Amino acid sequence: MNVFLAYLVIFLLGATPFMEVVGVIPLGIAVGLPAIPVTILAFAGNILTIWLLILLIDHVKVWLQRRKEKKGKEGSDKKGQRAARIWKKYGLPGLTIVSPILIGTHLGVILAMSFGGTRKQITFWMTGSIIVWTIVMSIASHYGIDYFFEKTGNEGLLKDFLENTD
Repeated sequence: MNVFLAYLVIFLLGATPFMEVVGVIPLGIAVGLPAIPVTILAFAGNILTIWLLILLIDHVKVWLQRRKEKKGKEGSDKKGQRAARIWKKYGLPGLTIVSPILIGTHLGVILAMSFGGTRKQITFWMTGSIIVWTIVMSIASHYGIDYFFEKTGNEGLLKDFLENTD
């Protein structure tokens, strides 16, 4: 696979809601890509879409409301209810810290705005949260994958699998 294409996929997956840095970094490292470029590109994809979402949140809220009305849905979903409980108990910092794992950063931003957070506060806390989760996932994935494959001598889980299926 072309290295540029692989890195483009990492960037795009990092920008994709619910994939984000928490899922993309371990995947990229597992396929045998170097940890540092994977970490940087996954972070860049995730943070750029979050900042864009915060910038355009008013338009996104209107779009989501219209979409909800077309589908005839009332009330909130399970993720929204979980986020509301976190908001009541821990506020904006708590919601932004756990959103990458529990509900996704994109939904976390939308819910934080609907619960009363300001753009500035959400930008600050969500950026910090994504930085922390990026570092944690990068270190855990790099050393976890290295430890796992150190004993078998493989370079990457999926890379080895793909080479054996050809």
